[in-house]
Amino acid sequence: MILEAAYLSVRPEATEDFERDFALAAPIISSMDGYRWHQLQRCHEVPNRYLLLVGWDSIESHTVGFRGSPDYARWRDLLHHHYDPFPTVEHFVRVHP
Repeated sequence: MILEAAYLSVRPEATEDFERDFALAAPIISSMDGYRWHQLQRCHEVPNRYLLLVGWDSIESHTVGFRGSPDYARWRDLLHHHYDPFPTVEHFVRVHP
């Protein structure tokens, strides 16, 4: 399994809109082949910073399957305009139970 971690900086005035739009976007990502689970966390200290964690079967499920899908355009349209700067996304592999 691959863990995607996306560090999202949302424009401070857009947090409510972002959370609303993320609820609309969540079914898009959860319908993708290779998707396992996701969770969105808001930072306690910096309320416009979020952490998105997504479990994927493989890195290709995310980078090719999801990002290469026609549905990704809808995801992008719903969410990307909320970010400043654009998110950092990294992929992790478990090394210890």
